[in-house]
Amino acid sequence: MARPPHLLTLADLTVPQIKRLLNHSAFLKASTAPWLVPHGSLSFKRATALRLPPQSLFNKTIAMLFSKRSTRTRLAAETSATSLGGRALFLGKEDIQLGVNESPRDSARVIGGMCQGIFARVGDHSEIEELAKYSPVPVVNALSSLWHPTQILADLMTLHENAHLFMPPVAESDGAAAAPSEDAAAEPKKAQPKEGESNEKGRGSSTVLTELRPLTIAYVGDSANVLHDMLVTFPRMGHNMRIATPADPKYRAPAAVWDRVVELGCDKSIWWGADPKEAVRGADVVITDTWISMGQEAETEQRIKDFQGYQVTEELCREGGANPDWKFMHCLPRKKYEVDDEVFYGPRSLVFPEADNRKWTIMSIFDLVIGKWDIDGVNNPTWFKRKEDRKDGTKEPKKEKKTEGNKEKKEKKKGGKKKKAETDITED
Repeated sequence: MARPPHLLTLADLTVPQIKRLLNHSAFLKASTAPWLVPHGSLSFKRATALRLPPQSLFNKTIAMLFSKRSTRTRLAAETSATSLGGRALFLGKEDIQLGVNESPRDSARVIGGMCQGIFARVGDHSEIEELAKYSPVPVVNALSSLWHPTQILADLMTLHENAHLFMPPVAESDGAAAAPSEDAAAEPKKAQPKEGESNEKGRGSSTVLTELRPLTIAYVGDSANVLHDMLVTFPRMGHNMRIATPADPKYRAPAAVWDRVVELGCDKSIWWGADPKEAVRGADVVITDTWISMGQEAETEQRIKDFQGYQVTEELCREGGANPDWKFMHCLPRKKYEVDDEVFYGPRSLVFPEADNRKWTIMSIFDLVIGKWDIDGVNNPTWFKRKEDRKDGTKEPKKEKKTEGNKEKKEKKKGGKKKKAETDITED
């Protein structure tokens, strides 16, 4: 039996694989989100063009092993599984305790024998590593002490969807846009590729999401699982990172994470210091996260003291020299001491679109990783496409209702019945 695909951190994926997940997320959102609104609010043409989501989880169950509380991740997972035709079975810390009454190894084998996927939100990262090592079905990391891959996919999707906000103004001459060159005008336009196809050679190139220019992304806050997956992903997607955390070494990335950063060559695109104002210099996007993660409640007083001056505000970014049109992101839940209301609820904030995209990126993971075991696009499943769609862009010719061969067969059959009837009459 083939080894199941797992997703424990984006560091384990190639750039084409990350792009495939993002493109599929955009495809799912564009083609299935309208089903969530009453069809009466849509035009007839739009309503008839809607597609049901792929039903790759039909008759399948995903076990959700959550030893930590969750809002966005749980909602996204349960609604995604339902949309894909399956079921998400929630098992909280009161239902199952990994490593307490049963080892993760034994739990993985038992759960994998009854369910078709495991979506686990655990404490120490070693727990999900052991689940993946012994599970006969795909294991996806919903959050661990080191990594949070599903959050970073949602962040990237949100940035791509808002790529127009980061585009430099188009240079104009005498108040009019420059006319296209003759070569550009003569060049035929490429057809928009369908999901799963590409205008570029090879798999994994961008086909659905808008291209995003290289950004400078500033992170001001604690070095936790969200930042860790950013460190191994954003630089590989062409972006630079500027990070500010308190000087205490405990606020730096652990060795297990930084080793992956260096291994992937991402360290060359990362600046790291302790001054928040220096971190936001030239930033297109400013991101922060909770200062007090789950399990660190006893450190609340000391942490708030250590993070003095780290609150994201208009003043901080203005004095630090962030780009005038900088945008803000936060994975939620948010506290006021992390970012003030002016930024959080203001026009710079992409927080709630970012939260919405948790659903589409998790649905993409469930569909490709758990439902199809096909994160590379090798199998190129097509059951969610219309039957008449073909690779060459033409439609499959309609089958003739009657053919010459069918006519001859029917005539022979009819003649045989008539002859038999005549024989029966003669015998009578």
